[in-house]
Amino acid sequence: MTNRLELDAVLCERDALRYTPAGIPMLTTSVRHQSQQMEAGHAREVEFELQAIFAGVTAERADRLPLGRALHLSGFIAPRRRGARVVALHVNEFLEIEK
Repeated sequence: MTNRLELDAVLCERDALRYTPAGIPMLTTSVRHQSQQMEAGHAREVEFELQAIFAGVTAERADRLPLGRALHLSGFIAPRRRGARVVALHVNEFLEIEK
């Protein structure tokens, strides 16, 4: 089954970098997306915030980014942590977008 999401968004909040008991760096952030999409033949303004979770090397890289940086994020949707009902984007890779 496919579970892949690509999203252009702006980094708007960031928690402190933390480490799992296994020593893996983890970073929880909030990103904001704004665009115009077509739905049923009509243009629709879309704007939302989403939690984005970075792990490992991507967490260390993302921790150095300034708030307000535009990013192209690639990853998958899953619960924020085991047993949670709220989902987040778990980022596998990202690119900085030059404005």
